[in-house]
Amino acid sequence: MSEILSTQELTKVYGNNRALDGLSISVYQGQVYGILGPNGSGKTTTLAMLLDVLNPTSGTYRWFGEESSHHIRKRIGALLETPNFYSYLSAEQNLKISADIKEVDYEDITRVLEIVNLLDRKDDKFKTYSLGMKQRLAIASALMGTPEILLLDEPTNGLDPKGIVEIRDIIKKVSKEGITVILASHMLDEIEKVCTHVAILKKGKLLTEGAVSDILVDENLVEIAADDMNALNEALQTISIIASFKPQSDQFVVKLKEDYSSKDLNRELVERKVVVTKLIEKKKDLETQFLEITD
Repeated sequence: MSEILSTQELTKVYGNNRALDGLSISVYQGQVYGILGPNGSGKTTTLAMLLDVLNPTSGTYRWFGEESSHHIRKRIGALLETPNFYSYLSAEQNLKISADIKEVDYEDITRVLEIVNLLDRKDDKFKTYSLGMKQRLAIASALMGTPEILLLDEPTNGLDPKGIVEIRDIIKKVSKEGITVILASHMLDEIEKVCTHVAILKKGKLLTEGAVSDILVDENLVEIAADDMNALNEALQTISIIASFKPQSDQFVVKLKEDYSSKDLNRELVERKVVVTKLIEKKKDLETQFLEITD
């Protein structure tokens, strides 16, 4: 799997504000890579630098192992904000303008309208479109010319639930066609549902990066205590179904490996003759994990 994008200590400073602080990430072909973080975490700043809209204060980035150039830029489709389509023109007429700017054949318009499910509305004026349809048309414009990479900044912002599902479906569809997608969002649910990999930012700093399946996973936690806490501590160190554990005031919080439950843990402790006085299973949801990471 080839590397599509790499950043090395990418930094952007405005006066005393470090909007992005030493970001180093790698994106590989075929990934749907999410940049997740609360507002002000540096997501949009990152995308703007990757598209040469902003110049980095320091650090570097490479597309396909090369420095950015006009040739490289033509391989990228991007939606940083909703394009200024002409309200009195139809979707097809607006996309003809995009095609002229990108030097793309008009025949590509039918293809991108099919991808975003707007082919049957191609003759309708842009001003008659709902917000979700406008966003889908913007993505269609970004897909003109069959880019290898699609960059999206908060693509579902302000949409109703139906509109959000439609955008997610489009992202999944273009990913299956082999396009690498880089998606910035403050919505945990959005990243969880469409992304394969994620980088979590806070105040410009990278907190963690990796596969969504490794970072954003439901955790089975067990709060456990015993009269003899020393014996419990020693026993926990020998039980193979435990992924990790840590002391917390007058108890231990145990994270179990996948497919194991508190019953399995209790059985292991009984075999070691440890009598517990507390055994409570709790499930830590993704939202709680995200808040803990970014707190």
